[in-house]
Amino acid sequence: MKYYIIAGEASGDLHGSNLMKELQKLDSAAEFRFWGGDLMAEVGGTLVKHYRELAFMGFIEVLMNIRTILSNIYFCKRDILDWQPDKVIFIDYPGFNLRIAPFAKENGFETIYYISPQVWAWKSDRVKKIKKCIDQMLVILPFEKDFYARWGYQVEFVGHPLLDAFAQKDFEKKEIFLKKYGLNEKPIIALLPGSRKQEITKKLPTMLAMEKLFPDYQFVIAGAPGQDLEFYQSLMSKGTKVVKNDTYNLLHNAHAALVTSGTATLEAALMKVPEVVCYKGSRISYEIGKRLIKNIDYISLVNLILEKEVVKELIQTDFTEENLQKELAKILEIEHRERIEKEYQELREKLGGEGASAQAAKLIVKS
Repeated sequence: MKYYIIAGEASGDLHGSNLMKELQKLDSAAEFRFWGGDLMAEVGGTLVKHYRELAFMGFIEVLMNIRTILSNIYFCKRDILDWQPDKVIFIDYPGFNLRIAPFAKENGFETIYYISPQVWAWKSDRVKKIKKCIDQMLVILPFEKDFYARWGYQVEFVGHPLLDAFAQKDFEKKEIFLKKYGLNEKPIIALLPGSRKQEITKKLPTMLAMEKLFPDYQFVIAGAPGQDLEFYQSLMSKGTKVVKNDTYNLLHNAHAALVTSGTATLEAALMKVPEVVCYKGSRISYEIGKRLIKNIDYISLVNLILEKEVVKELIQTDFTEENLQKELAKILEIEHRERIEKEYQELREKLGGEGASAQAAKLIVKS
């Protein structure tokens, strides 16, 4: 079969690549054409556009790039019609995918959504649109199945694909990791400021301000795949290290982490790394978002899934050097760390076992 897959972010590239591998196991004639990244390209098929060309964050940033976005939407629709896939698979990335899905459905293509948009957080009425244009919804968070059921929409919970990604990874031992990146023996505090320039510029300077306050630790930045080293160097002090395209090994060897909101909060938790969640966007985008987001008490997936504050969230005006110093000091205390790690175990159990990618592929091929 011919599979047209649309992923618009680094996490979508990861989960898309694992899904493609599992589809190949079940369908020896599988052909792929996709929007994604390097990981999906390694599996095979035709990369239409790299997610680096699609990364626009926040309301103001989207407005500034609206002509490019509209051009991409038009091109994608034409490309689907020209290629005539058997199935169109959408991976998260709702701002774009929910504009393509109705078109794909109207033109007779089977539509599958893998990794649901966060409609439970804001614009819940988008479920009505999803019900009309998505033939099969595969969700990865346990509470999403109940959420959709309240809207009369049957979806399938397949487990979280991060567990698959970790199971495939052969993590580097600490001595090897330290030598590889020229690091010293001090405990590592990993900095995960995000993948887009706008969010990195907003958060990284405050994170790096902790270096002088915690001299017994070394701070290491997780470099995003789409950003070059020169960009990070313009924001950091001379001695700071950047680890490019190796975030999992960084987290595996980290003592603690300062993490931007999003999937990274879950990655750190599943690696059993105590963390402080950091968020700061442009003032206008934040004020608009605050008024739109409803029905949730937290922004980190860790707290959302466990329905309680397990990791501290410093959001917008709370994200200050003073507050970050206070919260980082807490997660370095043994008693506090032990409590967090116990909660992390509960989180892993709620997410189900490994095999999300295989389960998703099975349902897609069978549909």
